[in-house]
Order: sequence, then structure tokens, then C-alpha cells
Amino acid sequence: MTIFEAIRQDHDIQRDLLDKLVKTSGDTKTRDKIFKAVKKQLEVHADAEERHFYKPLISNDMMQEHARHGIAEHHEIDELIEQLENTERDASSWLKIAKDLKHKVEHHLEDEEHSFFQLAGKVFSDTQKKSLATSYQSHMKNNL
Repeated sequence: MTIFEAIRQDHDIQRDLLDKLVKTSGDTKTRDKIFKAVKKQLEVHADAEERHFYKPLISNDMMQEHARHGIAEHHEIDELIEQLENTERDASSWLKIAKDLKHKVEHHLEDEEHSFFQLAGKVFSDTQKKSLATSYQSHMKNNL
């Protein structure tokens, strides 16, 4: 497995969790459980991705700007998660923020999958693609 396949698997999990999150309503156990799962998944994924995907790319001139952009988007996602944490679960604004989060994350995933991966594919060797996948997956497994 390559780093791209490993990350894409987690992206699919995130899409699924976010779809479920925006279908919840009120201050329910379901909403709380799904929100906690989304939060944990996004936090651990961002950390793993920054260490095992962006960091090895940041020294490459062609990739530096893309890597910085991706990291900046992680921070924007963190801010939306923080807003959700600080908003009453049954407030009408909670669902709006959750939908903003879903939109922001999906935009970020599309960016990565449709342009960033192709560019990074030219930078990493086949060996790197596999070894980065191993370290990325290990990070995910140990922190989720």
C-alpha cells in the first residue's frame, strides 16, 4: 500500500462520519458520539498527515506551497471543531457549523486527492510511498 491509498482510506472514513454528523439533531447521545469520533479522526489524521506526508514534502520547492496550504486548512478545520465544542449541541447554529465543517473537510480532501497526490507522486520514490504509508498507518493505529 502507498501513502496515497492509506490517506484515501481515512478520507473515506471521514466522509462517512461527516455525512452521519450532519444528519443528527439535538443534544443526543448519537450526535455526541459521532462528533467525538469525527473530532478524534480528524485530529489524529491531521497530525499523521503532517508528519508522514507534508513534512517530507515541505523541503521540495515544487511542493512547499501546497504543503503549507494543506497545513493551513488543517488549522481552519481545527477552529471549526473548536466552535462545535463551544456551542450547545441543541443550538440551531451547531448544525450550521457542522455543515461548514463537512464542506471544509470535503474541499480539503478533494484538493489532496485530485491535485496534491498527483504532484507528490512525482516527488516520492516507490519505496518512499510504501514506507510513508507504513509510518502513517502506524501513527493512526497508535493514536486512534
